[in-house]
Amino acid sequence: MADCIFCKIMKGELGAQKVFESEKVVAFLDINPVSWGHTLVLPRAHYETWIDLPVDVASALAQSSQIVARGVLKATGAAGFNLLMNNHACSGQAIAHAHYHVIPRKPDDGVRYAWPAKPYPQGEIEKAAEGIRKALAK
Repeated sequence: MADCIFCKIMKGELGAQKVFESEKVVAFLDINPVSWGHTLVLPRAHYETWIDLPVDVASALAQSSQIVARGVLKATGAAGFNLLMNNHACSGQAIAHAHYHVIPRKPDDGVRYAWPAKPYPQGEIEKAAEGIRKALAK
């Protein structure tokens, strides 16, 4: 896609601190990191979200994310990491090119994720499950 910043990086039009490359996947440092070593892992080809990825690309992306996460942990001395992908703008996806974030974490690093989780109202969990089962059966 012509106006996608990640596609411009793939074409060499913009620079990036690449840390991993394979036939289908590239990983480079996020320029606005949550923590030191925060790395993005993405397919070379342009796909907007996780569900748009062909199975072989999704598999390569998942496998590469494992490799990159191991490297990030080792290089940063982190005790753990977050692996996340935002899909569509309403979920926080800022660049419409599917990508994982590998965010190294240390105890007491000050990074907090506060999701407003709450239990389903009476009877709603069953309705949600049935709706998803029906959608998957089609």
